[in-house]
Amino acid sequence: MIKALRVDERLIHGQIAMSWSKELKLTGLVVANNEAATNDVQKMTLKMAAPSGVKAIVDTISGAIKLLSDPRSEKMNLMVLVSTVKDAVEISKAFPSQIELVNIGNAGKMNHSNQETTVLSKEVMLSKEEISSLKELINIYPKTFFQGTPVMEKKLASKILENL
Repeated sequence: MIKALRVDERLIHGQIAMSWSKELKLTGLVVANNEAATNDVQKMTLKMAAPSGVKAIVDTISGAIKLLSDPRSEKMNLMVLVSTVKDAVEISKAFPSQIELVNIGNAGKMNHSNQETTVLSKEVMLSKEEISSLKELINIYPKTFFQGTPVMEKKLASKILENL
């Protein structure tokens, strides 16, 4: 079962390993990222960052969708991690009602392109294209929210966009 879909450009890191995995009682982390899936060093590093007892899988977006479509995944508590809102939309379209929560955690701060970004929160800075993707994500999952860690305040993404 997909407990959470999280946009976090850092993918697996301390907040995921120490906070989210315990809060959601995760048994698996699925990193859906085309770049990480083809980089053996990054793949190994991400798997090492997973907490003990939590299986980590790093695959392409399409590979992750295929994996998550397998009936055996229903028996696990999974968090899917993507680095962009656009990738979250792709996953959401494949599972339009099967994801318990959709979270925007950390996005756009590591953006090294020359695209202009809009600051939506302390942790989230998105380009016009990503804001468009966020609107699409909200259409699929209206309760999409911004939250860095489980103890931080949840802010509905739709409310944040209203203030733009």
